[in-house]
Amino acid sequence: MMTAISPTAAALRRLYFVRFAFALVWAGVTFTLADDLNPLVGALFVLYPLFDVAAAVVDARASRHAGTPVLLHLNIVVSSLAAVGLAVGAASGVPAVLRVWGAWAVVAGAVQLVVAVTRRRMGGQWPMIVSGGLSVLAGASFVASASAADPALTNAVGYAVPGAIFFLLSAVRLGRKRD
Repeated sequence: MMTAISPTAAALRRLYFVRFAFALVWAGVTFTLADDLNPLVGALFVLYPLFDVAAAVVDARASRHAGTPVLLHLNIVVSSLAAVGLAVGAASGVPAVLRVWGAWAVVAGAVQLVVAVTRRRMGGQWPMIVSGGLSVLAGASFVASASAADPALTNAVGYAVPGAIFFLLSAVRLGRKRD
């Protein structure tokens, strides 16, 4: 049985629904264009961590009394650096984009994992815990795939889809006391 959820959980629920929708739309648009690293695809890859920055700002404001803003501020810095790195990497080619995207996924996933563990009493955090762990693994695979004979961006694009699903699951479950 659901009881009234805290204002923080309600704000996070709304944010997670938005993140779900953004990730799915981004993946759909980017996947159709990802055969060639052109300026539009490069801009789409920059956009994703910039959206993560905006989401972390909203999250930090909603969570300022929940004890996680320091980690969220770290995520803001990491995602901002990733956006800059992706802009530079897009000019260098697919391997550079994959290396930056992968490094970002590793660090952002680790931060997501720690934040979710600290929020587990809020409920709905097991999807975020799993997502953070998978992000670390996926990021390492993107870095490794950058050295392939013919590296492709499609797997990096696909990374957004499970993340979207985990945000949806967490939004639905957020506020439940037993997860």
